[in-house]
Amino acid sequence: MAEYPESARPLAELEPRYDFFIGIDSDGCAFDTMELKHKECFIPNIIKHWGLQPVSKYAREAAEFVNLYSKWRGINRWPALVMVFDLLRERPEVQRRGAAIPEVPRIREFIEAHERTGIPLSNDGLRQYIAEHDDPELRRGLAWSEAVNAAVAEMVHGVPPFPYVRESLEFLADKADMIVVSATPVEALTREWEEHDLAQHVRVIAGQEMGKKALHLKLAAGGKYPPDHVLMIGDAPGDLRAARASGALFYPINPGREEESWQRFYEEAMHRFLAQEYAGEYEAALIAEFERLLPEVPPWKRGEATG
Repeated sequence: MAEYPESARPLAELEPRYDFFIGIDSDGCAFDTMELKHKECFIPNIIKHWGLQPVSKYAREAAEFVNLYSKWRGINRWPALVMVFDLLRERPEVQRRGAAIPEVPRIREFIEAHERTGIPLSNDGLRQYIAEHDDPELRRGLAWSEAVNAAVAEMVHGVPPFPYVRESLEFLADKADMIVVSATPVEALTREWEEHDLAQHVRVIAGQEMGKKALHLKLAAGGKYPPDHVLMIGDAPGDLRAARASGALFYPINPGREEESWQRFYEEAMHRFLAQEYAGEYEAALIAEFERLLPEVPPWKRGEATG
């Protein structure tokens, strides 16, 4: 039996055309969609569906920290939701208001079931889990998640790629095999990459249906290119972990400094990669800078002013 979902077959069967391979994340990396998705789609629905109106300011700060401005940037929506609730529950300003912050024990069990059995942390996975563990909290969670998806479908379109993304892909088109490596559903990815006429530059658009990012890289590039000929471009620690798990190099798109990151890639980093001068001190310095931008402690615990 194949060690990957049938949907990932295009990755496994990808044959090199060039000497180099590049995987590119989409949300928040190639496209400036992370802020829009979380601030306009995820967070309003967290407040609405989980009864956080009395502490909406603090809920917004917690959700933005977890999903955009911390080392957890880019994690799955379910662990992120639990983390938001846990941060809120321990915050003195929230406690003083007497707001009831959800404990979500059933959702925690769903996440544990994923870790134990591999059931997907997706809407389909939750429906499958509800079929055997029906509970009002889980149905409330599904309603929230479906509302998020509906808001994303309605809101997120017409968002162009960051400056220097198109220029980079055009330059690399006859030098490297490129694929999209993402945890977003393939349908949404395809729509976005085709809308902006970038799909022509990538050989496969790999989303959540094809497995995790590390698997995308392993199937598409593993054993097909020398290790220093494989690069992952991403904007979250999960992208770095996927690169390392598959033996790839990593180029960070720094949150809040995306345009500068892509300009540096276009003018400097991609040329170093093609010249095999990227690995080592140069990559290490870029990753250290990236990790400094994504703290573990929220600003309100560091004594910094929040919005």
